[in-house]
Amino acid sequence: MKKILLLISCISIIGSQIVFSQSAEKAAPGVGKIKTSPPVARPLFKDFMGINGHYTFKPELYNQVCRLVRNYHNIDWDVKKLGAPVTIPESANHVNWKEDVYGPWKKAGFETDICIQFGAFGTNSPSYEAAWAGQERWTYNYGKAMAAYYGPSGRHKLATSFEIDNEPGTRFNPALFRTVFKQMAQGIRDGDPAAKILTPTAQARNGDDYSQDLRGMYAEKDILPLYDVINVHTYSTMDKTEATQNNWHRSYPEDTSIAYLKVIDETVEWRNKNATDKEIWVTEFGYDACTPEAMKYRKDWALKLNWQGATDLQQAQYLVRSFLVFAERDISRAYLYYYDDNDEASFHAASGLTREFKPKMSFWAVKQLYKTLGDYRFKRVVKKDIGDLFVYEFEHDTDPTRVIWMAWSPTGAKTFEKDTYVAREIKTTLKDLPGTPTEVAGMATADGKAPQAAWKKAGKSAITLTVSERPTYIIMKK
Repeated sequence: MKKILLLISCISIIGSQIVFSQSAEKAAPGVGKIKTSPPVARPLFKDFMGINGHYTFKPELYNQVCRLVRNYHNIDWDVKKLGAPVTIPESANHVNWKEDVYGPWKKAGFETDICIQFGAFGTNSPSYEAAWAGQERWTYNYGKAMAAYYGPSGRHKLATSFEIDNEPGTRFNPALFRTVFKQMAQGIRDGDPAAKILTPTAQARNGDDYSQDLRGMYAEKDILPLYDVINVHTYSTMDKTEATQNNWHRSYPEDTSIAYLKVIDETVEWRNKNATDKEIWVTEFGYDACTPEAMKYRKDWALKLNWQGATDLQQAQYLVRSFLVFAERDISRAYLYYYDDNDEASFHAASGLTREFKPKMSFWAVKQLYKTLGDYRFKRVVKKDIGDLFVYEFEHDTDPTRVIWMAWSPTGAKTFEKDTYVAREIKTTLKDLPGTPTEVAGMATADGKAPQAAWKKAGKSAITLTVSERPTYIIMKK
C-alpha cells in the first residue's frame, strides 16, 4: 500500500500423489509456466484468504469473509521515541492493543498478523537515521517483548506472525535497515520461536520506493534463518503512458501486459532457488471502487491526472478472480486491501469491501468465495486459455468426491476504459467433468442466495453454459 489512511485518533491426481500440472494450459506471454517447489497440497481457502484491518475494523462484520487479518501497528504508537520504556499492551497513544484491538479480533475467530511499521521512525522523518543510532539493544528488546506478549506461545496468543516494517523500499538506508531487521528479528525469535517472521515488502527485481530487492540481504547466510515468510505486495497498476497520464490506473487480474502476477511468479522462482523453506504471502492486493457521486468531488492530483477506479461490480469480480489465480501459485496466503473506505475518489482510498461499513458488491462476492471454497483447496488447472476461458478445479479437504470447478472469462476493463467497456460472455461446453453438478451458481453481488446459472447436460460428462467475467461455481459430486 502506497498510502495508509490512519483511523486512530486520536493439480491432477496420479494414483494418490497430488501433482500441480499445467500441461493443459496456454502459458501467458512473457510469464511462462509457473515453477513450483516439490508438489505439496495447497492451503485450504479458509487458511488462504485474508484482509487488511486497522483500529476501526469490525471483527463481527468481516469474519464473514475470512479468518485471517493483518494489522498496521506503528512503533511510534507504542513509544514516543526509540529507547523509551516498552509498556505492552498499553501504548503511548493510549491504545490498549490487547483490550481494544487484538483481543476482540481473536474472540471473533481471527488469526492476526502484526505489521510492525516504523511510522515516525521511518523515512517520512528526515532524522530517522539519527533516531535509530545506538538503539540496537532496544530494537532487540522491542521485538522480543512484542513476540513474548502477543505471540502464539504467550499467555494471550493474540498473533501468530510479525512483519518488520511495511514498505521501506529503497528509501530506507540499506545498511541501517539490515541492522534494524537483524536485531528485531532475533528479538522476535527469542521472544517466541513459534512466531513467524516476515520480511517487509520485497520482490525479485530491482527495488523501488515501496519494495526492497529480494535478491539482496535476504539471500545472505546470517539473514536467512531470521525470517520465515517472503512478503509481497502486488497491485494491477499500469505503466504511465501519454494516453493514461499516470501509473495509478489498474487492469483486470489476468492481463498479461502488467506486472501483477509476474511479480509473484518471479518471487516463487527466486524462493525455489534460494530459500526453499520460506513461505510466500501476498499481504496486499486490491481494487478501488467509489461511487459516481464521489467522482464529482475528485481533487488535486486525482482530478488533474484523471484518476479512475473500477466499478463496484468490477471490484467484486477482480478480487474473487485474484484469489483464484493466486491460489494456483505456490503461495500460502493472500490478504486483500482493504476492509472499509469512506467513498473517496483517490488511490487506495476506495478499496474497502464496505463503504462506511455498508457492504459493497465485493463484500458479498468474497463472502461467497470464503463460504463455498473454505474447506476446499486448489487441485489443478482444467483449462487456461488466455483471453478466452479459465477453469480451475478445487477439491474438498476430507471428501475427495466433492469437487468444485470455477469457470470465468479472464477479460475485463482497464479502469480508464470502464465507462465504455462491454463485459464479455461466452457460451461454452465443459467436458470431462469429474462428477455430476448438484448446483451451478453465479457470483453473488448482494445478500441472500447466489444467482443460479442456466446450464444443460451435453453428454455423459459434459455441460453447456454461458460463462462471463463473473466466476461461476460448478459444484459437483463424484
